[in-house]
Amino acid sequence: MTASLSEFAEPSAHYQKTERYLARLAPHASTLTKGGAAHQIGAICYRTNEMGAVEVLLITTRVSGRWTIPKGWPIKNLKPHQAAEREAWEEAGVAGKAKKRALGYFTYLKTLDDGHKTASIVEVFRLKVDELHHKFPERGERQVAWLSPVEAARRVQEPELKGLLMRMLKEPNS
Repeated sequence: MTASLSEFAEPSAHYQKTERYLARLAPHASTLTKGGAAHQIGAICYRTNEMGAVEVLLITTRVSGRWTIPKGWPIKNLKPHQAAEREAWEEAGVAGKAKKRALGYFTYLKTLDDGHKTASIVEVFRLKVDELHHKFPERGERQVAWLSPVEAARRVQEPELKGLLMRMLKEPNS
């Protein structure tokens, strides 16, 4: 099957979404490069389904309803990977062990309680899920979905997070 010229003339929908996302982040570039961004901790929670395929967990944010991973602020007296475990429990009811080494990072615009937006860098840890709980602190405030890494990457907005989710196809336990 050959591609028509028109397929190359216009950017793909994925490219256009990425471009719009980066345009919203661009005014905050100097904050990011000068280390002024907020620091958060996140978890890519994963499990293997009955067919042996890796599934990852996405949750919706409480305010906008967009899809993301469990994440939050660093927690005093907890190492970053332990804070990732806590966030996964509080926001999605999952319990498991997070790797001590970060999988990577992604940036996004965090809307603060006062409505202002700030650049945020999220340090992401892999978390192998051992248990699912029906009662957890933020139950009823978010939607939770188990998806293939490909479908999860389609649902999130942040290009770097898309890349981290896709890495789960090849290196779930690394």
